[in-house]
Amino acid sequence: MAGRLQGKVAIVTGAGSGIGRASAQLFAAEGARVMCADIHADNVQETARRIGSAAMASTVDVAKAQDIERMVAETIAAFGKLDVMYANAGIAEATNAIDMTMEQWDRMIAINLTSVWLSAKYALPHMIAAGGGSIINQSSTAGLIGIPDIPHYSAAKTGVVGLTRQIAAEYGPRNIRCNAICPSSIPTPLVAGVWEARARAAGSTATVAEQEAVVAARHPLRRLGVPADCANLALFLASDESSWITGVAMPLDGGLTMS
Repeated sequence: MAGRLQGKVAIVTGAGSGIGRASAQLFAAEGARVMCADIHADNVQETARRIGSAAMASTVDVAKAQDIERMVAETIAAFGKLDVMYANAGIAEATNAIDMTMEQWDRMIAINLTSVWLSAKYALPHMIAAGGGSIINQSSTAGLIGIPDIPHYSAAKTGVVGLTRQIAAEYGPRNIRCNAICPSSIPTPLVAGVWEARARAAGSTATVAEQEAVVAARHPLRRLGVPADCANLALFLASDESSWITGVAMPLDGGLTMS
C-alpha cells in the first residue's frame, strides 16, 4: 500500500531532534524522500541514518540565507524536486521585555521568523515550477495568546502566523498551500532546557518533571504533547488529504487556547 507522501520530496529543518526528527522519520515512513536539516551535524546525520536511503542530511544554520539556499539546492540536486517545506527549526528561552538584550531579540527573530521567510523564499520557485506544493511553518500557541516570560519568542511566532497567511494568499493561485502549526508545550530537549533555566532564575528547586505536571494540568486534556502529535499533523498538512486547507494557524494544544 502506497504511503500518504509516496513520491514526494520534503525538507524538514530542525530535524536533528524532537519534533523535527519525529516528522522526518514519519514523512519517510509514508513514502517521502527527505532532506533532514539541522545546525547540529551529528544529530541530523543520526536522523538520516535512522531513516536510511530515503534521507539525506544537511548541516544548516537557518539564520543564514546562504545556508538555506544551499539546503534547497542540495535537495533539488539529490531528489530532483521539492514538494514539502517544513520550516520547523527554532530556539526558545525565557526572559522579559525589560531585561532582554538586543542580541537576544535579534537572535530569536533571525532563527524563529526570518528563517521561515527564507525557507519559503528559496522553496517557492521550485514549487511554482512543479505546479504546486505545501509549506508548513512552525509557530506556537505563543503566536495566538499572551504567555509571560517569552516576549521575543511570542513576537517571532506571531510573525510566523502573519507570514503564513500572506504566503497562502499570494501563492494559492499557483497551487501552493501554506499553513502554520501552533503547538503548546511539547517537552523536547529544547523546552526542557528553557524550564530548567526558568527554575534557576526564580531560585526554584522544581524539577522538569514537576514543572511538566503543573503545565499539563492547565490543559483540558490534562497532558502535554509529544513529538508524534506534531509530526502527525505535519504529515496531514504535507499530504494531499489537506488539499483544500491553506492559510490556517492550527492550534495543537490539548485545548489550551480554547480554555
